[in-house]
Amino acid sequence: MRRPEADPYLPGHGDHSYEVLHYDLDVDYALDNNHLTGRATLTVRANIDLDDLTLDLHHLKVVKVTGVRLKRHTHRSGRLRLVLQQPLAAGEEATVTITYRGAPKPVKDKVGDAGWEELEDGVIVASQPGGAPSWYPCNDRPDNKATYRITVTAASDYLVVANGVRTEQRRRASRTTWTYEMTDPMATYLATVQIGRYAEHEIRAVVPLTAALPPARRRAFDIAFADQPAMLELFTRLFGPYPFSGYRVVVTDDELEIPLEAQGLSIFGSNLLTRDWDSQRLIAHELAHQWFGNAVTLRTLRDIWLHEGFACYSEWLWSEESGGPTADQRAHEHWGRLAELGQRLVLGDPGPDDVFDDRVYKRGALTLHALRLTAGDEAFFDLLRAWVDRHRGGNVTTDDFVELAEERLDVPVRPIIDAWVRSGPLPPLPVRR
Repeated sequence: MRRPEADPYLPGHGDHSYEVLHYDLDVDYALDNNHLTGRATLTVRANIDLDDLTLDLHHLKVVKVTGVRLKRHTHRSGRLRLVLQQPLAAGEEATVTITYRGAPKPVKDKVGDAGWEELEDGVIVASQPGGAPSWYPCNDRPDNKATYRITVTAASDYLVVANGVRTEQRRRASRTTWTYEMTDPMATYLATVQIGRYAEHEIRAVVPLTAALPPARRRAFDIAFADQPAMLELFTRLFGPYPFSGYRVVVTDDELEIPLEAQGLSIFGSNLLTRDWDSQRLIAHELAHQWFGNAVTLRTLRDIWLHEGFACYSEWLWSEESGGPTADQRAHEHWGRLAELGQRLVLGDPGPDDVFDDRVYKRGALTLHALRLTAGDEAFFDLLRAWVDRHRGGNVTTDDFVELAEERLDVPVRPIIDAWVRSGPLPPLPVRR
């Protein structure tokens, strides 16, 4: 029987019949010819009685499967199917190890290409939304969060950064092995590896904060990212405690079209090392995703506004905090721009073609501002803190947000959400309470 798609926005990814509880990834990478050799050990738990397991793995060749007894395995169109000799009963756990190799490259999907990608001199892994199978076998759905141990071996003149706490660094001749552990549940698309000729330094902040970047970019970084500790302080005050053990920033020597966040770190191109508002807002935006997107993660891509709308609104909050236009001024500015577009996008279900459309970001932020204007500042920020506190480490939908907002606010929440999230026409901004 064909199983339903895990996410209709991302067909061909993920399987709801089982969960991965833990990934132990061991990768050896040669930069000179873009060759990856990997061994992934997955601890899985069946949600139903299972005769087979289906994993996502694109472009790479499976060499061997061990840990469970198989009748056979097949690997076609990015799907690795393991037919089991002994079925797994619902609730039963098992461990499977896949050895694989090849030249990794981004995964092409309708919502965009993502995954392992070569830089001029290094590697960037940007997996949102469907790029995780470009470098490891996984159950590629955001609502299957797991813990991770990531071990990467590369040439010793390169720094390797991955998610979580660095637990080991071992050099052997010309190659060094780096091990990181992420003990907080993490969605597959947030797992990352960054490899470059970087130097690492610590920054004083309210949480452990480090940066990895080309040494020649240090002065420009110190100027451009001077306000990042203050951003951390603001967001911990407004959203609650920082949700992970630390935060890293990686700056590539290459220019990047957009920055991106992974769990516990963010990656920026050298073109964003400026004090311009467009750079500063993106520094705030990617940091805010640690709360909204990484700690609290959507179930399916249709609710992307729960990530991007919240992170965009965080830009406006930083603007206000840093002496720029207030959040209210930013909101009215962008409301005017959307009104000129004749906005008809349905925020709560924008469709695969518009998942990362700028209207999702701005209308999502305006939704939050409408709630703030209606409920008042104290109740609104109490809601944001409660949202992170209640759902940290989990997955959410728009209905979950409505349920909590109705519980915490003494204003009619559902009409606001219906107008901003579930309807096409752009509503007017309410008058401040």
